[in-house]
Amino acid sequence: MTYAELEADANRLAHYLQSQGVGPGDHVAIYAKNSIEHVVAVLAVTKIRAVNINVNYRYVEGELNYLFDNADVVAVIHERSYAPLVAAIWDKHEKLRTAIVVDDALDPDDQSDFSSYGGVHYDDAIAGQSAERDFGERSPDDIHIIYTGGTTGFPKGVMWRQEDWWRVLGGGTDFYTGEELEEFSQSSQATAPRMATFPLSPLMHGGAQSGLLMHLFAGHLTVVEPKFDPVRTWEIIEADKIQLIFMTGDAMARPLIEAYEAKAATGTPYDASNLVAISSSAAIFSPQVKARWMAAFPNSIFTDSVGATETGFQGMGMADANNISTDGPVVGLASSGVVLDENNEFLDPDTDVGKVGRLGRGGSVPVGYYKDPVKSAATFLEINGERYSVPGDFARIEEGRRVTLLGRGSNCVNTGGEKVYPEEVEMAIKGHPAVYDVLVVGVPDEKYGQAVAAVVELREGATLELEELRTYLRAHLSGYKLPRTLTLVDEVPRNAAGKAQYPAAKELALAGFAAKAATVDPTSV
Repeated sequence: MTYAELEADANRLAHYLQSQGVGPGDHVAIYAKNSIEHVVAVLAVTKIRAVNINVNYRYVEGELNYLFDNADVVAVIHERSYAPLVAAIWDKHEKLRTAIVVDDALDPDDQSDFSSYGGVHYDDAIAGQSAERDFGERSPDDIHIIYTGGTTGFPKGVMWRQEDWWRVLGGGTDFYTGEELEEFSQSSQATAPRMATFPLSPLMHGGAQSGLLMHLFAGHLTVVEPKFDPVRTWEIIEADKIQLIFMTGDAMARPLIEAYEAKAATGTPYDASNLVAISSSAAIFSPQVKARWMAAFPNSIFTDSVGATETGFQGMGMADANNISTDGPVVGLASSGVVLDENNEFLDPDTDVGKVGRLGRGGSVPVGYYKDPVKSAATFLEINGERYSVPGDFARIEEGRRVTLLGRGSNCVNTGGEKVYPEEVEMAIKGHPAVYDVLVVGVPDEKYGQAVAAVVELREGATLELEELRTYLRAHLSGYKLPRTLTLVDEVPRNAAGKAQYPAAKELALAGFAAKAATVDPTSV
């Protein structure tokens, strides 16, 4: 689809939404996998100053009910295969009055009925609507909401002023220099040869949404694919001469590099010679997997980005094949980034090297969480008259105004007074040849309060015992960080974007612990 066609269809859909009474400030849910219609919907909602509400398409009925109620949804644009779930919840939401149904990107022949709640097919909705952009002026104060992926607890709607969101997530600030751009700085890139970009993650998550829009703002060719499949991904990279991919850590990086290596072993490798930039964010891109990528693509640029729905971009680091961090992503601190101690005092990134604190950001920060003033007050702090977003990620200050991301404090395991950050232990465990994926959680321990527990997905045909794992880890971690329980699972719980689902992992660890007390004497460490 050309940019002109994208603009025309977005205008048509926007006019239809207006005809149904959707206006400024109204919340419109987009409940779909990656597709052109998904992109059209995001743009159409924004054009009429309504508010996009991103919906996790893996939600079951109860979760969907919670989100539609919490977000005060008045209209929904959904794929046809989700019609039975929409029908089940429709009558429970008085504000919900409009449904637009698009064909399922993976099952275009799906014939699910949407007549019970008055749904209108996308093609019928835009037919006959004006393709003109005549919606009036928008405001930098218009609200954009991103519901968190929810690694812990229920998702929360993070409310951003649109200009602030663009500054920290949409490319409105130069990520390297910290310089704020002018409104049309990005679009000037469209006069140069375009880049071919491929954001792999689902658009229902903030990171992929921001990556997509950043590419569109600059006039790049952007590929969207409804389902992550490593073989299909390489076929697209080859066919469309993709230059940049955006992925979510090992959950995508590991199966991708394994598919690439398997094809290369046949003597007819994928042609990925145009792939010059590989960007990872939102999950661990472990040293072992990163090293394999760098061996396969020695001339490409690898970047780790850190941030959160509540902060936007907080820092980026270029990976060096000769100096890959084994602790966590090491990034340059963003221009408005801060590190706070336990008293919410600022640590000095130049002189407090080695100290650990909470990572935050000032400048362009969200308005707060939608309908949750208590959690808003806990995350969005006022310090010395300025507002800062401090969602709870811990980081260690390094030389050169860089930080190592250690992980979310709410997931931190406190064992005998020692703090253990799960991501650090996970990265070490992933180095074991039998391990395919892992999450680390804390489980109750009578003597030490909590014990470190590993939930592990093994490689096909592999076996692993707790003591074998602990022996391997002793060369990489302090004794108190070693897991004292091991639970083997068929699949480590992650969401569609590959982000860790720690509550589900904890349930698995507790169930495994109850079934078989695979523990050791903690005094032996």
